[in-house]
Amino acid sequence: MNLMNYIVEQALILVPVLYILGLMLKQTKQIKDWTIPWILLVCGVCGSIALIGLNANAVIQGILTAGAAVFGDQLVKQTAVKSKEEK
Repeated sequence: MNLMNYIVEQALILVPVLYILGLMLKQTKQIKDWTIPWILLVCGVCGSIALIGLNANAVIQGILTAGAAVFGDQLVKQTAVKSKEEK
């Protein structure tokens, strides 16, 4: 799957930014884990609107970038971290 087919080049920078933001939020004790994807979604949409402009495509790109960041985090957790626990 080529991520560039779905996320435009201008918004692609948001994926690592949202991933790092998610890691930072995870370390914050005041923020519950279930709220982190929602916070990343809002930040992704706002960031995409800032980069692309206020239109429907920007909202879709924000949703896609937040989804890619959360999905990437889950891939890391469930493959690297869980495989170490099984040993």
